[in-house]
Amino acid sequence: MATFLYRLGRFSFRRRRLVLVLWIAVLAAVGLGAASVSSSTTDSFSIPGTQSQQATDLLKKEFPQASADAATAQVVFKAADGQKLTSGAAKSEIESLVSGLGTAHQVARVADPYDEGAVSRDGTVAYAQVTYKVAQVDVTDRARDDLADIAAKGERAGLDVSLRGPAVAEETHQSASELIGILVAAVVMVITFGSLVAAGLPLLTALFGVGMAITGITVATAFIDLSSNTSTLALMLGLAVAIDYALFIVSRYRSELQGGRAPEEAAGRALGTAGSAVVFAGMTVVIALVGLGVIGIKILTDIGLGAAFAVVIAVLIALTLLPAMLGFAGSRVAGGRYKTRRMRAVEDGRREAMGVRWVKFVLRNPVKVLGTAVAGLLLLAAPALSLQLTMPDDSTAAPGSTQRVAYDTVSDGFGPGFNGPLTVVVDARGSEAPKAAAKDAAALLKDLPDVASVSPATFNKGGDVALIRAVPGSSPSSEETVDLVSTIRDRSAALHGETGADLMVTGTTALNIDVSDKLNAALIPYLCVVVGLALVLLMLVFRSLLVPVKAAAGFLLSVLATLGVVVAVFQKGWFADVFGVDQTAPIVSILPIFMVGVVFGLAMDYEVFLVTRMREEYVHGAGPREAVVAGFRHGARVVTAAAIIMIAVFAGFVFSDTTMIKSMGLGLAAAVLLDAFVVRMTIVPAVMALLGDRAWSLPGPLDRLLPNVDVEGEKLRHLLDDDAEHTVQLAPVPVKKG
Repeated sequence: MATFLYRLGRFSFRRRRLVLVLWIAVLAAVGLGAASVSSSTTDSFSIPGTQSQQATDLLKKEFPQASADAATAQVVFKAADGQKLTSGAAKSEIESLVSGLGTAHQVARVADPYDEGAVSRDGTVAYAQVTYKVAQVDVTDRARDDLADIAAKGERAGLDVSLRGPAVAEETHQSASELIGILVAAVVMVITFGSLVAAGLPLLTALFGVGMAITGITVATAFIDLSSNTSTLALMLGLAVAIDYALFIVSRYRSELQGGRAPEEAAGRALGTAGSAVVFAGMTVVIALVGLGVIGIKILTDIGLGAAFAVVIAVLIALTLLPAMLGFAGSRVAGGRYKTRRMRAVEDGRREAMGVRWVKFVLRNPVKVLGTAVAGLLLLAAPALSLQLTMPDDSTAAPGSTQRVAYDTVSDGFGPGFNGPLTVVVDARGSEAPKAAAKDAAALLKDLPDVASVSPATFNKGGDVALIRAVPGSSPSSEETVDLVSTIRDRSAALHGETGADLMVTGTTALNIDVSDKLNAALIPYLCVVVGLALVLLMLVFRSLLVPVKAAAGFLLSVLATLGVVVAVFQKGWFADVFGVDQTAPIVSILPIFMVGVVFGLAMDYEVFLVTRMREEYVHGAGPREAVVAGFRHGARVVTAAAIIMIAVFAGFVFSDTTMIKSMGLGLAAAVLLDAFVVRMTIVPAVMALLGDRAWSLPGPLDRLLPNVDVEGEKLRHLLDDDAEHTVQLAPVPVKKG
């Protein structure tokens, strides 16, 4: 692979105009496609094998008129201060609005709040449930505009009108704060390289790659249903890894130039060495993200595939477009107009770099440093013991959005449970008295604690399947509602024994609970798969058994500590004001397992760039401690810069209005901070010092079994540095001046 990348780097450098034109043409074509064939995103999902999905499938069959797949919306009305909705002009206006809703585009039916009892006891709040003729993904802009026009008409009449539900157009408030990450990345790279040219190339290629990835995902929405968060998370991860991968290659290119290589040769060697590590790092991230699809939950599969696509594009850009841009920049990348006196002293060998001084301190006190670092991570991980999971709903929508206002208004007027009523299905097809079974089921529900109301049973045409609407007394994401759903399902066996009927719970609330349970159950197996993958991959790279075990253990520590940080902020409310968290809630269900996949890739990224240089020095005769120091001397500065850049990019999303994106931004920023600086920069050298020569041992059978993966291009360097005979063997492209 190193030889192929060496040739690719020289080709892209020499044919830089062709490579640049081809990439621009591809971006233009994809952009044109995104503008012409893209479609809307969706957050609908199914989870086969769960009770809520079984009940939904039964409803589709037995209640076709209910349109179980149909999009819905809820229009919430609130009276002005001192007024009521139960009489006078306000009631007349609502009736007129409901009538208008009934004739709106794609609307199948509207439940009149006065006929359905959807008016609060104090008469100040009411809501109308709107059901569409089509599924959420097929709701047109015209239908959404009609809904918005009705709401605007009510506002003009003096009512407070808010909207919620799958059919309601999402209000996106894309904050410019994400740009903070890019600005920080620019500053960090200028400090790292001391050159605007060297700092600008990673940013330029990263932005190009992210643009390609986002437009590609937009085109994909025309052919497949994608989650609404797919593009945001692809942007978040794609931007971070693209900058980092380019940073590693540019750093190696500068090193080759400073070693006296011609620019084209330096580009080839940079790609053959650092490029190989970039391919490996990108591969680990992609494998972990694509692996999310095996869990069987669509939203997680969408996010994983979208982010993996962004990482693939980042790798391709780093391996082709970046060396082409290096061709345009030439030796100017090695310039250092903005180098400080301290930087020049470090480069001239007159002063030790901060990373070297730090690692020497760790090597002098390995036991104390290791104990302190591990204890600190475990302390941060402690809040994760009380981790609670939930799926996002309108309670986590952006404050001030119409979805959030509607949710809060319904909670104030009717109680929090009305935001997530339970759909209870009585399957009495095996019962001799279906109506009696439904009556017993309704009585059972009324006797349960935390049930606010129970509607009369509605039967299918056959009269053997009944539908009951039960409203919890607590909010949809509360532990009380989770316990209520579990209790109803537990009572099914007793009802079946008495009547022959089965009791099932479905609806959005039950579906969210089942998703959370499934994700919770999948977390440990997925973690085991990822850790197992880490062990195998790192054994291939480092030809060692203990180094992979150490790397995997450090990864687990950083993941647990990060989960503790997220739980402390978003669930317990610690430092909530600092991070703009307006209310505490259980953690979004997909966050832990998504974070495991992403952090795994990033952790292996830093592990490779630090430890491969240690291994190289050790193989060439350095002692274990000297090898560790050498690894930090060559890699600490770049890894530090890469980590700060990633932290800045991820932290920019903490300012998002959406709780899900905010929590992912904080989680990933904390994960990179802890993994890069505590695990890789502190725990790794301490453990390596304690292991000594044993760190690089590999049992004979494994040594013979595992192929030798030359991630750092060591074989390539030997081939290029030996003699002229190797030049003939590789047949490199001659350097073309100009």
